[in-house]
Amino acid sequence: MSYANGNCKDRQKPHALQDSYLDFRLSRQAMLCTENTMAFYKKTLGKFVEWLSDNGVTTPTEISARQVREYLVNHKERGCSDSYIHAIARSIRTFIYFLHEESYIEETIKFKMPRIEQKRLPVLSLDEIRKVLDACENIRDSAIVLFLVDTGLRRGEASALNWGDVDLATGLCLVRKGKGKKARSVVIGIRTRRTLLKYKQTISSQDDDPLFQTKTGRRLSGGGFRSMCLRISEKTGIHITPHALRRTFVVMSMKSGMSLAHVQALMGHSTPTMTLEYAQLVDDDLLTAHQHHGPVDSFLR
Repeated sequence: MSYANGNCKDRQKPHALQDSYLDFRLSRQAMLCTENTMAFYKKTLGKFVEWLSDNGVTTPTEISARQVREYLVNHKERGCSDSYIHAIARSIRTFIYFLHEESYIEETIKFKMPRIEQKRLPVLSLDEIRKVLDACENIRDSAIVLFLVDTGLRRGEASALNWGDVDLATGLCLVRKGKGKKARSVVIGIRTRRTLLKYKQTISSQDDDPLFQTKTGRRLSGGGFRSMCLRISEKTGIHITPHALRRTFVVMSMKSGMSLAHVQALMGHSTPTMTLEYAQLVDDDLLTAHQHHGPVDSFLR
C-alpha cells in the first residue's frame, strides 16, 4: 500500500505460483472432478509446478513456453513414453488456460502439443481368448475375462460393480461409476451370465457385495485385476490387460455387425471418434477384405 496526498491506493502484488496452483486444484474440486482426475493432475501438473519452483519461478507471470518445452524434452530424454508426455502436456495446457481465464496471466502461453506415435495396440484373437480362458486358475478369473470381453468396461468400472447392479436374468448391468461420473448400462451374454452364476455360488453375493472379490471377500482392486492379468500373461505368453480386453470388445463387436452408435454407447464414449480409435483392423481382416475386394484380382482378370 502507498500513501500519496493523504489517499490510500491499493496495489495488487503478483500472485504466488503455489497459490495459483492451489486455486486450480480447488476449482477442479468445485467442478466435482473424480478422485482419479485429481490424482492425474497431482501426478502430472503438480510435478511441473514443483519443477518450476525449483528453477526459480515464483509467480504465474514468469511461466514461459520455453520452460514448458524444456520440461517436456526432459521427460523425453528420460525415456518416458509418448502417451505419458502427452498427458503431462494436456495438464499444463489446462492449467495455463485456467491461469488466463482467472486473470493470473494477461496472455495465454502457446506451445505445440507433443505427437503420439501411432502404434498397433494389442487386441486378442478368438484363439487367444480361448487360451486365456483355459489358463484361468479359478471360476472368478474366468468370469472376469468373459465379463470384460463381453462389456468393454474399464477396470475401475468393473471393480466398482456390486451384485445388485447386475441382472443375471436379462444380462443388463448398471454402471454407476463410469468415467466422469456418468452412469450407463451395458449387457452380458448367456455364457458370461452362466459363468457368473457358478461364481456366485462360491462367495457372498448380496446386493451390496462387490461383484468381483478377493479370497477374503473384499472388493477386487485395480492391483488385483493387474495381478490376475500378469499371471495369465506369464502362463500363456499372451499380453493381456483390462484395456486390451476393452479394445477386444470393440473390435469383436464391430466385426459381428454391431453399429458404431451402439458400441459408442456401451463403451461410454462421448464421441464416435473415440470409439473408432479402438476399432483397429487386424491383419486377418485386411487379408480377407483384400481377397474379396482387391482391385487387381477383382477387375483385371
